[in-house]
Amino acid sequence: MIRYQLRCGAGHEFEGWFPDSRAFERQAENNLLACPQCGDGNITRALMAPAVHTSAAPAPARESSPPPPATPPGHAPGGVPDAMIALLQKMRETVEKHCDDVGDRFATEALSMHRGESEARAIYGSMTEQEYSELDEEGVEVHSIPWVRRADS
Repeated sequence: MIRYQLRCGAGHEFEGWFPDSRAFERQAENNLLACPQCGDGNITRALMAPAVHTSAAPAPARESSPPPPATPPGHAPGGVPDAMIALLQKMRETVEKHCDDVGDRFATEALSMHRGESEARAIYGSMTEQEYSELDEEGVEVHSIPWVRRADS
């Protein structure tokens, strides 16, 4: 994995992790990257300082020193890289733009379309684990994506 410091057109900097340099280039060319702060898709690599490891022993911790941050820089709470959050925000934006929000009626609507009782269309919403099991037993294909906050919020 390679870590890049990235910058959007508005000047926000964030971290992104990629399998190799070509993966970054492909994602940038296909507009798959977005700033986690403003949603801007004009992403470039920022200058980075190299990581230098020394053999010096770390200073002993003092009792009064604050604990290390729970979330590393460039990551959302839970350790999710900012680049992943940006991709999920772009996915959410696309879903909201091209699909109907049916809320907690998702399972009912999906089953109705599957059975040919209503016209097929792209929908999104929520369902319980029980409803998910029922759809699965019926052979209705559904996909779950992590629903992150909007890029503009």
